[in-house]
Amino acid sequence: MTQHRRRASAQQVRRKRAVVAAAFAGTVALGVGVGVWASADGGARPGADVARTSPAPRATTGATGRAAAPSSPTPTRTYPLSQAPRTIPAVRSHTAARGPGWQPRHGERVVVSDPRLADEGRLIAGELGLSYAGQKNDVKAGDLRLALGGGGDQESYSMTVKGGRVDISGPGDAGVFYGTRTLKQEVHGGGTAPEGVVRDAPAKPVRGFMLDIARKPYSASWIEDRVRELGDLKFNELGLHFSDDQAFRIESSSHPEIVSKDHLTKAQVKRIVDLAASRHITVVPEIDSPGHLGAVIAAHPDLQLRNVNGVATRGAIDISKAGSAKIVDDLLNEYAGVFPGGKWHLGGDEYQALTVSDPQASFPQLAAAARQKYGSGATVSDLAAGWLNDRAATVRAHHRTMRAWNDGFFRNTSVQPAKDLQVAYWTGKEIGARQPLEYLSTGRKVINYNDEFLYYVLGQPQTFVYPTGQRIYEQWTPRVLRGTTPVPARYDPQILGGVFSVWSDFPNAQTEAQVAAGIRMPLRATVQKLWDPGAPALSWTQFKALADRLG
Repeated sequence: MTQHRRRASAQQVRRKRAVVAAAFAGTVALGVGVGVWASADGGARPGADVARTSPAPRATTGATGRAAAPSSPTPTRTYPLSQAPRTIPAVRSHTAARGPGWQPRHGERVVVSDPRLADEGRLIAGELGLSYAGQKNDVKAGDLRLALGGGGDQESYSMTVKGGRVDISGPGDAGVFYGTRTLKQEVHGGGTAPEGVVRDAPAKPVRGFMLDIARKPYSASWIEDRVRELGDLKFNELGLHFSDDQAFRIESSSHPEIVSKDHLTKAQVKRIVDLAASRHITVVPEIDSPGHLGAVIAAHPDLQLRNVNGVATRGAIDISKAGSAKIVDDLLNEYAGVFPGGKWHLGGDEYQALTVSDPQASFPQLAAAARQKYGSGATVSDLAAGWLNDRAATVRAHHRTMRAWNDGFFRNTSVQPAKDLQVAYWTGKEIGARQPLEYLSTGRKVINYNDEFLYYVLGQPQTFVYPTGQRIYEQWTPRVLRGTTPVPARYDPQILGGVFSVWSDFPNAQTEAQVAAGIRMPLRATVQKLWDPGAPALSWTQFKALADRLG
């Protein structure tokens, strides 16, 4: 080889080395950039590989000619502190952490620590597109694990998002279910459950929705849709007012003659009750008496209350007659088997015999029955109080917790309402109306049905207007039992919660779809204030936007 060719080869080698060095330096710089490139919310930017790290620093060569170890460690991903979940109702506590959070991925598992959580596990697996694996003790990446454990409120739960997995646990299956509702909302609203720990529990044990199906027949499928909606919002009661002057809406075997043509079969009711139970919702039936029994009386006109002149009193049954008590007790006993939940509404409101100036003179048969049963000084009010107590005894035998409307509790009677009756406080418009403090000061437990905020009355009769979610969200709390003024805070433990109610006074005023749309935001506002009665962190505009995003 000539000297000229040797020089040419050396120049080529130097040029190649320069190109390689420049290319390697560019690769290192690019690699470092990719390795720490994260979006503001802690997730990878679109197209980035979150598992990728930057290349090792350029190696040096030792005396042996072998590559030496890198001089610095590989850079790692960093994440901002997580933000609290945005859900309805809002979670009570969230401990932030750094991490990517959790997203459901096809093929990943839902596992349970106890077979009693199988229903909750199957439900959330189907909702998030995961595989339900049943009771397992092993741990895999991406797992959602449901577990029972600990003590305290059976509706409380904790949820930990860490290391690419989610653990939801609570002392009762209801709390674990609510944890799955939080997770479902997080995923549906933002795609990712944020890293960290949620600790959550409701402020009030009664979070209800009441539906008047007596005046307006609602389809079973529409009611089932409301059950699913209520479950996702962590409501735990569905009230069904199915007997009134206009109709009796559920199939009866003891008295088929009273059932209206358009009604729910017992099979349909069982599906509703079972669906509700799977969402930890108790169905609370109401057969209102001794008023609002027009549909029963239509088939038994001999039981209708008549005044001293023989004029019939609309919807009122004659409580001086033994047949009246028998037919109502027949129904209470029958439907205790249809509605196996532990709660019952006895009604007791608006008995027309007590809306006249002198009930004793207007209804002498009632006055005579009162004196015969309770003594010479007894009044029609005593007889009505005794009626409610007798119906309570019938239901109590089925081991139910009972409530009655506040205007079914009468002032200045020798017969006192049963001690275990809870007050469903809805109005202060009745004759002789009493302030909520009169019930609370005697130790009564009260449930808030405030007609100023929580009554959605079809057709807006009298002074009713459709309630808005904004007004509930900004002005109502469980302590606002009547009107707009809250009772003193010392009574808060006696207020068990609240119930948003739909009454169907003018059944054709709205379609089922319009009712569903009209109550959508009021329901969300109501449960927010029952889950956490403190001042909400979000403005109404933000809350509504969140509701729209969650669907």
